[in-house]
Amino acid sequence: MEIALPGGNVGGAVRVGDTVRRATGAWTPAVHGLLNYLAEAGVNGVPRVLGFDDQGREILDYLPGTAYGPEVPDDVLADAMRWLAGYHRVIASYRPEGEIVWRTSRGVLAADQIICMHDYGYYNWIGDETGFSGVIDWDMAGPGVPLDDIAFTAWNTAPLALPGDPAFQARRLRLMASSYGDVFTPLEILEAAPVRAQRSARVIRAGQVAGDPGMLNLATVGEPERTERRLKDLRLRVPEIASYL
Repeated sequence: MEIALPGGNVGGAVRVGDTVRRATGAWTPAVHGLLNYLAEAGVNGVPRVLGFDDQGREILDYLPGTAYGPEVPDDVLADAMRWLAGYHRVIASYRPEGEIVWRTSRGVLAADQIICMHDYGYYNWIGDETGFSGVIDWDMAGPGVPLDDIAFTAWNTAPLALPGDPAFQARRLRLMASSYGDVFTPLEILEAAPVRAQRSARVIRAGQVAGDPGMLNLATVGEPERTERRLKDLRLRVPEIASYL
């Protein structure tokens, strides 16, 4: 029996027993290579690749737990940033050779790049009774720099994308920076968030033009126009948030 899994707008996933089945694309071999590397490196909280079913869908193991909603508690955000720092340390040694096809890019991994998750928002975090426990939906992974993932989290989960108390958002940025390991300052994360949001809008629009079904699905929730409106608003709010840092 197939059970539709909630969360996300890019593409549907279903649960079959203790597995997840998802549609594939040209990027699937690259993502499977990444997930297999993480499995071999002993990284916890990442789906393992189990092959393909008779419909051509990828089979991943099901991570037990529940996806988080928009109101992510401080302790979960801190745990997620510590996990991300660990992921970045491990993945820095993963250097796939040659031109690689990812969902949003194609090319050779540059010397200053790593493979970022590129969709590290609360809706892809899984938690259980012990707290933050894993990360799902790796289809958007691809080359980038560590600050790309951190800035994306700030956009979605600080959350800088939405108007709010600037003092609260500044405090969340400080929490993110310290939990990650004080590699980047809160101000650096704040300033990177609009740049990263602009990338998201550009990637979504390019995918829609190319006919990517997942990117076309995002049109049903008003993307990328929604991101562009929120980005314009954030740029106006950055100075006030920065005044609290």
